[in-house]
Amino acid sequence: MFSGSIVALITPFFQDQVDEAALRALVEWHVQEGTQGIVVCGCTGEGALLSPQERRQVLSVSVDAAGKRIPVIMGCSSPSTAEAIQMVQEAASLGAAGALVVTPYYVKPMPEGIFRHFQEITKASPLPLIIYNNPGRVVIDLPVSLLARLATLPTVVGVKDSGTDMRRLPQLRQVVSKPFCFLSGDDPTVTAYLAKGGDGAISTTANVAPKLYQEMIGAWQKQDFLKFSTIRDRLFPLHEALLMETNPSPLKFAVSLLGKCRNEVRLPLVPVSAPGGNRSVGGVTLVKLGVSGA
Repeated sequence: MFSGSIVALITPFFQDQVDEAALRALVEWHVQEGTQGIVVCGCTGEGALLSPQERRQVLSVSVDAAGKRIPVIMGCSSPSTAEAIQMVQEAASLGAAGALVVTPYYVKPMPEGIFRHFQEITKASPLPLIIYNNPGRVVIDLPVSLLARLATLPTVVGVKDSGTDMRRLPQLRQVVSKPFCFLSGDDPTVTAYLAKGGDGAISTTANVAPKLYQEMIGAWQKQDFLKFSTIRDRLFPLHEALLMETNPSPLKFAVSLLGKCRNEVRLPLVPVSAPGGNRSVGGVTLVKLGVSGA
């Protein structure tokens, strides 16, 4: 089972090539800061903009750098069922602990098509699957009835929910009977998701403040509500600032301020910048948050 603070990791570039040294350093940093899992090649990792060879490179380097200390989950998303199957099989062969698979985008399949998409993937690979519900990017918002049906597939172990309907989680908890991980995919509402019964988050903000993010979720799990609410309020302005432009451009800029990567994204994404090169993102000063590159 996957739980706690899982980072949706950026993919660092140098002159439009995957920066392996920076990637290894990022993985090690997250291990040391207490991050409990890593997702590579997702939306935040610019997975759709990587070549198949680069995807293999990012996963292989991350698995090697993590050294089985924390799980590495591969983003395996395609509107084509056959291609998604190939991605999941390859992720398994390269040592991934699981696959994060978004609902098929662009083709707008009917509910039966979505179910059969995931059913065929589970038949083709034993790798644990996390269903990714992301209506903001794929248009489709999975209803509770379909998510409950998908949860019956043997290798489906959880859901990452980036939707905004806070009723979905308690409703799902009533109908999903097997062990299942419920993960938030929306940082500004993650605390509400935890209160509804969530097990953790696959977070973008954790790229910038991994220790704080892990401590916030840990405080909730330990019922230390004073610490939880204090960190919640410290992180909320950062959540908002990192959404001012298309993800991951603000993240790349913020992580570059920490000296962990270059402020480089791939077209059609473009970098963001701050006047005067100050150490802030959308007016949020990283030093005041207690975030540093050390």
